[in-house]
Amino acid sequence: MATSTSLSKAALVAAAALVLACGASNSTRPAWMQNLDADELDLVGYAGHIPDSTKPKITAYFAQQSYAPGTTVRLRITDKAPSVTLQVFRAGTSFHRIPASDVMTGLPVARSRAIGSVNGDRTVPVRLGNWASGLYYVQLTAPGGRVGYATFVLRPQHLGVHRVAIVLPTETWQAYNFRDDNGDGIPDTWYAAGSKASLSRPFLNRGVPPHYKQYDARFLGWAYLNHFDADVISDAELNGASGAQLRKAYRLLIFEGHHEYVTQHEYTAVKQYRDRGGNLMFLSANNFFWKITISGTTMTRVAKWRDLGQPEAALIVRRAAAKVPWVLNGTGLHVGMRFASGGIEADDVTADSPRNVRILASIPNLYGDGRSADMTYYETPTGAKVFAAGAFTIAGSVWQGHVFQLVANLWNGMSGDAR
Repeated sequence: MATSTSLSKAALVAAAALVLACGASNSTRPAWMQNLDADELDLVGYAGHIPDSTKPKITAYFAQQSYAPGTTVRLRITDKAPSVTLQVFRAGTSFHRIPASDVMTGLPVARSRAIGSVNGDRTVPVRLGNWASGLYYVQLTAPGGRVGYATFVLRPQHLGVHRVAIVLPTETWQAYNFRDDNGDGIPDTWYAAGSKASLSRPFLNRGVPPHYKQYDARFLGWAYLNHFDADVISDAELNGASGAQLRKAYRLLIFEGHHEYVTQHEYTAVKQYRDRGGNLMFLSANNFFWKITISGTTMTRVAKWRDLGQPEAALIVRRAAAKVPWVLNGTGLHVGMRFASGGIEADDVTADSPRNVRILASIPNLYGDGRSADMTYYETPTGAKVFAAGAFTIAGSVWQGHVFQLVANLWNGMSGDAR
């Protein structure tokens, strides 16, 4: 998981504090957790057990990563409960922090309706409106305080409704879904056993995607409330489009969350998009790290891209910041100043990074062995602008004053929008 490699020499622009994950001792962990490193243990939740919510719940899910507006989709409910109601909400519409990892918040886009009892395996049709592209969820409620969520991406009617697209890490969400689907005591993800995980199953924590609270909700709310209009798409849309189609549709692709797992098609399409002059913004770290294949609804983890001759540093990856002054304009940051950014993983510059990459900020000697986290920016001969935060997670800190302005500068400067 941790993705720092050898660092080229560069002057410091800014240093950030990074909180490293700490796990429980091996003796307190289940057997399947023995080989997980500190990063992975943190993404499991808290060390020693799987962090499923203990609150009363209703389990349900949608089979696909995304749906088109104006369609009728099928919600599968796998619980038994009387007097169930459901309502559709748009997620990511607030600047307030979500109070817990098993809670979704949002604005209702349809009226609540009663669907009666559910008996353990019921499919319910849900009509989607011609709503704006975004992350949505159905909220289910039943007597006894039972609550459940089923999330889905509402993709745009066509690619390019807006000139910016926010890509949600739907494949990585399911990789970190530690749900035990078959009840054998081992979570059904390659972090526990084997090399496979399903794209079509409920999430733990009452249906909330893993680390949505920390990585995704804050950025989606920031964009929504500040009218940074964008299409919201899933990994499925990247898998269905070519680099040329993406470039025709978008000036800027924003990878706001933990986008660790991608297919060969996704990797190639995004690279071609960049090579055609498309701009890329990565607001976390550890992006495009593992190759997966998808057959039906089953993902298989294959290998690290760097071991396949396609190192992620070639795609995304301190005085240099002075050469890109528009990035820091209005932030209050300056050369040599320290600022905070929390997280558990990091990227740095390697021999595979573009030759003209500029290190805008660093967290020096992050792991105590000389390796650092680098915030980077470069431009290509075709005019593409590529920004990578280098650590977790600018998206989660976007409401902080200097980070707010930094991300706004990046959005404006890379989307072509004047504000």
